[in-house]
Amino acid sequence: MSESSSATEFPYLHGFSQTEQARLMKQARLAESTIFHDIDYSGVRRLLEIGSGVGAQTEILLRRFPDLHATCVDLNEAQLGAARANLGSMSWLQGRYDLHLADATNLAFEPRSFDAAFLCWVLEHVPSPARVLNEVRRVLAPGAPVYITEVMNSSFLLDPYSPNVWRYWMAFNDFQYESGGDPFVGAKLGNLLLAGGFRDVSTVVKTFYFDNREPARRKTMIAFWEELLLSAADQLLAAQRVTPDVVDGMRREMHQVQNDPNAVFFYAFVQARATVY
Repeated sequence: MSESSSATEFPYLHGFSQTEQARLMKQARLAESTIFHDIDYSGVRRLLEIGSGVGAQTEILLRRFPDLHATCVDLNEAQLGAARANLGSMSWLQGRYDLHLADATNLAFEPRSFDAAFLCWVLEHVPSPARVLNEVRRVLAPGAPVYITEVMNSSFLLDPYSPNVWRYWMAFNDFQYESGGDPFVGAKLGNLLLAGGFRDVSTVVKTFYFDNREPARRKTMIAFWEELLLSAADQLLAAQRVTPDVVDGMRREMHQVQNDPNAVFFYAFVQARATVY
């Protein structure tokens, strides 16, 4: 899904264009009710957000939990610049966040500096999720909760069957995996958190599932998903993972499915919660 990078940079699937930055803001709004339904930072004051990107999730966190102060970490200056502009335009957030250019595997914070952490669409992009989680645990105080939301890209289904979308999606995931990321990391969160010394580990599978029961939301999600897929087109074409014909066919099929009266869109992801002791 992609919010940002947060460890040593490698070829980034989605790029850092203004179009991509706008897509991330749209993505956060579309997914907010599903992602935040079970997140509770009541009583938290000092939140660490890893891979904060353009500040899309930061704004939601600060709006939903008015007692929070967010310390936001990202590895890319272009994303941080967008976050400064996005969050700076919201005067009611003034003084409630800090933005830091930093590697999430080597944070310049003292132990027990924070009483909660938030990661969303981040670990899919880092070569060593375990190193990131170890560093997060180091800087959290005892009893601090951490919520992690991550992709499980093998779950994607679009009906009617669309062969160019499928070819493109396979290339999309292969490129991410071979670049050092993990498009299936959501299913591994439980093991990663246990191995990292976290306790009270729980996971829940969440879905974007739209059919004839919600045709308007289905159409919106399919249109957005086309934007998500196209955000990687330049990278995939340059790497010769797809051909222009596949990209054109994917776009054509996405439009066809978007307008199909019996279309189905399904995507599942995983959200984990754990505690530091």
